[in-house]
Amino acid sequence: MRGWWLLIALLGLAAPGVAQPSKAPRIPEEFGYRHLVVMFGRDSVDVLVLSKPGEEMQKKPLLLWVQGSLPTPLVLYDKRGAFPVFPFHPKAVQKTCHLAIVGKPGIPLTADVEGRNPNRMFGETTPPPYYCARNYLGYFVRRDVAVLRYFKKQPWVDKAHVVAAGHSQGSTVVAHLAAVPSLVSHAVYLSGNPLGQLMSMLSESRQADDSVAAAATFQRWQTVVANPTVADCVGDDPRNTFGFGATPLPVLLRAKVPVFVGYGTRDRGVAGDDYLHLETIRLHKTNFTFRDYPGREHNFFGFKNGQINYDDFYWDNVGDDFLRWAGLLAPATK
Repeated sequence: MRGWWLLIALLGLAAPGVAQPSKAPRIPEEFGYRHLVVMFGRDSVDVLVLSKPGEEMQKKPLLLWVQGSLPTPLVLYDKRGAFPVFPFHPKAVQKTCHLAIVGKPGIPLTADVEGRNPNRMFGETTPPPYYCARNYLGYFVRRDVAVLRYFKKQPWVDKAHVVAAGHSQGSTVVAHLAAVPSLVSHAVYLSGNPLGQLMSMLSESRQADDSVAAAATFQRWQTVVANPTVADCVGDDPRNTFGFGATPLPVLLRAKVPVFVGYGTRDRGVAGDDYLHLETIRLHKTNFTFRDYPGREHNFFGFKNGQINYDDFYWDNVGDDFLRWAGLLAPATK
C-alpha cells in the first residue's frame, strides 16, 4: 500500500536510506496533474489540480486540500510512479469535483525518492530562505485566500461549491479560511486543536507525567511571545509558533459556513475538539458537524498491543465521511 507508506514517511518514521545519483526532476504533468501559477503580490504560487481525464474544463465543485507543516514537495515518486498527493483516495471524487493543493513556498513540486529516506531529504535539512520568510500562519492564510478567489473566477469551477479541507497544522489555516465571508461553501477541520498547537504538546507532556517537558513548553511560549516576529528558520521559529500556537477557537466560532470537525479520540488534541463541541452547543451554533473516531490517533491509525498500528489505514473512511458530508460523493447505499 503506497498510500500509507508515504503517510508514515512524511510523519517522521525512519526508513533505510541509500544514496542515489541526482537526476532532473520529473514534472507534475507526467503524473496527471495540471500545474497552475497564481500570483500573490510578487510571489508566484504553485498549485496542482487533479481532475478526471477529459473533464478538466468541465464545471464542477472544487476541493482545496491544505497541507500540514512539513516543507515537502507535493509529488514524491520512485521507479514505480508517484505516491498519492492526497491522503484519501481521490479517484471516486474526481467524478464529481476538481482537487487542488498548493505547494510550499520555495519548495520544488516534485522529488525523486528512489532508494532514499524522505525524512532525511526534507525533515532534517534546512529549508531555503524563501520558505523560511513565508512559513507562518498569516502568510498561508492570505495566500490561500488569493488562490481560492482565483479559482472562483475560473469557468470550470462551481464557485457556489468550494470546499477547503486541512489536517493537523493545515486545519488551522482552514479555520481562518472558513471565517472569510463568502470565500468557501464548506470547511473541513481534521485533527486540529482549537485550543492551539501548544496545548497538544502540553497534553502529551501531562499524559507522560513529564513536568520537565511541560515547563519547556511554557518557557518556549514565553520566548515566542517576547519575540513574535523572529524568523530564524530553526525548527518552528517564533513567528511560526506565535501563529499556530495561539488558539484558533474564536476564528472557528466566527464561521458561518458548514464546518466538519473530525478527530481521533486518542489524538493529543482531543480535549480541544471536545471543548469546541461544548462551545458550539452553548452558543446554539448549528453549522458544525462533529465526527470522532474512537481509538484512533492524530493520523487516524488504530492501535495494537499498545502501539500505533500502521497497517490499520483509515484515511479512506475519513475521506468518505467528509466528502459525502460536503456533497462531493454520492450518499452511501444501504
